[in-house]
Amino acid sequence: MLHNISKNILETIGNTPLVKLNKIIPQHCADIYVKLEYFNPTGSYKDRMALAIVEEAEKRGDINPGGTFVEFTGGSTGTSLAFVCAVKGYKLKAVSSDAFAKEKLQSIKLFGADLDIIKSDGGKITPELFIQMQERVRQLVKEHGYYWTKQFYNTDAKIGYANLGKELIQQLNKQIDIFCAGVGTAGMLSGVSKELKKANAQTKVIALEPASAAFLSKGIKGSHRIEGVASGIIPPLLTKDVYDEAKAIDETKARETARALASMEGIFAGTSTGMNVCAAIELGKHLGPNHTVVTVACDSGMKYLAGDLYS
Repeated sequence: MLHNISKNILETIGNTPLVKLNKIIPQHCADIYVKLEYFNPTGSYKDRMALAIVEEAEKRGDINPGGTFVEFTGGSTGTSLAFVCAVKGYKLKAVSSDAFAKEKLQSIKLFGADLDIIKSDGGKITPELFIQMQERVRQLVKEHGYYWTKQFYNTDAKIGYANLGKELIQQLNKQIDIFCAGVGTAGMLSGVSKELKKANAQTKVIALEPASAAFLSKGIKGSHRIEGVASGIIPPLLTKDVYDEAKAIDETKARETARALASMEGIFAGTSTGMNVCAAIELGKHLGPNHTVVTVACDSGMKYLAGDLYS
C-alpha cells in the first residue's frame, strides 16, 4: 500500500513512465522507448521547465511575492507557467495566438493567467508569428515591468530537464544509442543531452523538425502545424555540443504516427509526439535489432481534440 503524500501538486512533477513500443514497430528494428511526459500535472513536459524557471528566479530574488511573469507561448509553456504561478501565488501574462490548440489556450486561462491573443495567418505557425508575439511581450515588459521568463534563452530550463535525462538513465539501465526529439526552445533537448552524453559519450542526440520548416537541417523557414517546434530560428540553447545532427520529418507521416500510437499502442498524444516517434522508428530501422532509440511523448492528445489531428 502506498503512503506517500505530496505537500503540494508541484512535487508530483517528473518521474514519468517509460514505455517500450510493440505493435507499430516494424521487423528488424531497434527497440523504441517513449517517455510519457503527459503524466505530468498539466499533461506536458513543460511543467519541468516552468517549475525550474520560477524557482530559480525566486532563489535569485528576481521576482517579488505576488509579482507577474510574462511569456509568449504556443500553449504548453503558458499552461505550465500558469499552473506553477497559481500554486505559488504569482500572476502570469501569456501572449499566444489562434494558431495554437484551443484547449491549450483555455487551460492557460483556467489556471488564472491573463491571455493576450495575436491573430495568425490562417492558422499557420510561421516565423513572423513568433516575431509578433515576442514584440508584444517586449511592449508589456516596457509598460509594466513584468518578469519575462525568456524561454528561448533561459538556461534555468535545463535544470528542470536534466532530471528527465537522469530518469531515462535510471529507468532503462542499458545503453541508449539514440535520443531524438523535436526542437522548440531546445531546453529539453539540451538538458537531456547533457545527462545522456555524460553517462555515455557514444549516445547520439538527433534534433527533429518538420520537413516544411527544416531550418536546422536545410535552412528552410517555412510554415507548419506541429505546435511547439520549429520557430524559424536556431534557438540559443541549441549549442553545437547538444546534438549530433538534425533530421526533417514529413508532417503527414507525423500525424499518421500520432493516430497509430493511440489506436495500436494506447498512447494518446499530440502531433509533436507523432513526429518524435516517426523519427525514432526511421532511425531504429536504420540501426536494426539489438539497439535502443528513446524519445518522448511531449503532451496529451486531450489537448488536440478540437483540431483536425483526431477528427
